[in-house]
Amino acid sequence: MFVDLARGLQQYQATWGRLPQDRIPVGPALKRGSTGKRVTMLRNRFGLSPDGGYDEGLLQNVASYQRVHGLGSGDGIAGKATIASLNNGASYYARRIAINMERAYRLPTTRTFDHYVVVDSGAAEAFLFDRDRPVDSMRVVVGSTKTKTPMMAVIMRSAKANPYWNVPPELIRSLTAKRVREQGLSYFKDFHYEVLSDWTANAQTIDPGTVDWKAIASGKKEPAVLVRQLPGPWNSMGNMKFEMPNDYGIYLHDTPHKELFAQDDRWLSNGCVRLQDYRRFASWVFGQAPQPASALEQRFELPRPVPVYMTYLTVAAGANGVQFRPDPYGFDALAMPQMFNPTSQVAVGQAGGRNG
Repeated sequence: MFVDLARGLQQYQATWGRLPQDRIPVGPALKRGSTGKRVTMLRNRFGLSPDGGYDEGLLQNVASYQRVHGLGSGDGIAGKATIASLNNGASYYARRIAINMERAYRLPTTRTFDHYVVVDSGAAEAFLFDRDRPVDSMRVVVGSTKTKTPMMAVIMRSAKANPYWNVPPELIRSLTAKRVREQGLSYFKDFHYEVLSDWTANAQTIDPGTVDWKAIASGKKEPAVLVRQLPGPWNSMGNMKFEMPNDYGIYLHDTPHKELFAQDDRWLSNGCVRLQDYRRFASWVFGQAPQPASALEQRFELPRPVPVYMTYLTVAAGANGVQFRPDPYGFDALAMPQMFNPTSQVAVGQAGGRNG
């Protein structure tokens, strides 16, 4: 990925970077048949002769630019978003490629692991690698813009079939307590929840009516109890949860909401990663999907630990160059001032011996 992005950066600079970088004034959308000063400026921006108006040649140049820069399928209409993108300049996009090169550099080098998983929250996809070759991939649902899936490297060691869902303390306060106040104590039975006295291994099931949900909802009292959803088709974890201990409480899991994988917008979770096909994923990490002995929660140890790399790539590199994606988490924008100062210039990085 690193080498492909480095090559993509060189190609980008040799194509889009060589064009004039003049700014185009904001105004009405420009399309086939449009004329005037802004059209002439747009033609110059793409290295075309000043005459010809918004002809087929300009339309195709705009459409190609849109496809590369993540501006839809490429309708060739230079609207507000396209003009704003052009006005960012090629150096802005070259820097975004360099930012993604840095993220790719943090992935494992070749011959480090036999098996590993890369979850790309920028693309909302997971990739399964066998001896550094991607052998499978699937769509995933990742954290929303408010509850971002973090970038990190973790080790997956076990999975639970028919898992409980332990509601995080912050959701007990912002969601559970609020729903109890709105719907009453029947909320627990209606949505298959139970309340435990605490988070220890010796916790006991308690009556939800003994908990001061009003104080928890108002923030006056921290939720000391454990709220968990029982195993079953209603469970937010679905049929299996893949555990990988980390400070963020992030894991991979099945989901009952399969319809979400048909969406382009899959930045919807509270931070954990929902798998499109947990059976296929389980078959890969275990060798074959484990079969639980009952409908109760059951833990399975992986035959060998599997590294999981959580990254965030907003540029994809292929044989035809790079393609930019949206930056839903705003991580690229945060990285810009960290990696570059206003007077710096992007230099094409040398791949050296790095093949990760």
